[in-house]
Amino acid sequence: MGTVALAVTEGMLHFELAVAYEVFGSAPDAVPGPWYDVEVCGSAAVRVGRFLLEPDHGLDRLAKADTVIVPGWADVAVAPPGDLVDAVRAAHEAGARVASLCTGAFVLAAAGLLDGRRATTHWAHTDVLAARHPRVEVDPDVLYVDNGSVLTSAGKAAALDLCLHLVRRDHGSAVTNTVARRLVVPPHRAGGQAQFVTAPVPDRYTHPLADLLPWAVERLDRPLTVADLARQAGLSSRHLARHFRTVTGTSPLQWLLTQRIHRAQELLETTDDSVESIASATGMGTATTLRRHFGRAVGVPPDTYRRTFRER
Repeated sequence: MGTVALAVTEGMLHFELAVAYEVFGSAPDAVPGPWYDVEVCGSAAVRVGRFLLEPDHGLDRLAKADTVIVPGWADVAVAPPGDLVDAVRAAHEAGARVASLCTGAFVLAAAGLLDGRRATTHWAHTDVLAARHPRVEVDPDVLYVDNGSVLTSAGKAAALDLCLHLVRRDHGSAVTNTVARRLVVPPHRAGGQAQFVTAPVPDRYTHPLADLLPWAVERLDRPLTVADLARQAGLSSRHLARHFRTVTGTSPLQWLLTQRIHRAQELLETTDDSVESIASATGMGTATTLRRHFGRAVGVPPDTYRRTFRER
């Protein structure tokens, strides 16, 4: 956790900068331990959108940060400033975790941090990023990409998704849910979800999934199938899958699995229940099944996850 440095320079986008400052700069009341120390770093006073911003420190301060956030770059036709690119590269070489929001990916690419890595940016600029930096594996269809020490996000709302993803990595799901509740946003959208979701908020009175999704979340301890969901929604399985793709950006089974993993994370963080009990409570059936899916989705076994967040 430690220090989060926001790298700013003339030509940055104010929305992405404000998103990062709001997420990392305000500790929720429910956090039992220390929160982030946020520093705004730039070479001089800069104009960000219509706002004049006075940085706390120079760009050389990035090399001392634990996490560096690079907000969106307004004009991708213009190369980012050399001093910013050098400072971001130096921060990563010093061991910082570096994340770009929206077109901030152009800064990371110019610094060589995305070479040989999968990355994303706002859908309107993915072709430009790929053409200018052919060594980058540009994925135009996802919300964000986590490469461990280097992360990139798509535009606007996806920047918030990535910031919450970082909080989840550092503090766990329970704390992230508290932050999301304060911001009045969904606590988690998977990075692999499509940038384009035609109807992200179903109309309660007209959309067939409006009542189905909360119904399913209340029954995660049961072995729900696509047929069960289709029957509850009054749809065929094929039409259900189409509506799920439109609303959630994923399939019914993948959505269910994601909800089960989230529930398991919360139970691991907040209870002393055994892995076997949590497997039953999340509809995974057996501890072996839970460990397999949990490890694949989260990257560590359930026991390691619990131990990590209990220590924090």
